[in-house]
Amino acid sequence: MSRAININAPLADVQALCTKHALAVSTIEALTSGGTRVVMLNPDGADRMRELMKTKLIESPVVRSSLHLARQPRSVQR
Repeated sequence: MSRAININAPLADVQALCTKHALAVSTIEALTSGGTRVVMLNPDGADRMRELMKTKLIESPVVRSSLHLARQPRSVQR
């Protein structure tokens, strides 16, 4: 299963939840379409996050900011 999760909650709420439950985050970003995209460092953390936020998971396609590409290493963008 993917470590990336889209959640219908503000970025600050997701960050607070990760801190409270000691969940290691690889990256986190606000979604243009609303909500938050979080990528956990390990699959166990992702499973725990899905369990904690099961009523707020976004299953449909989301719109991400085009700026997320600017954060990638140059070799990944090619």
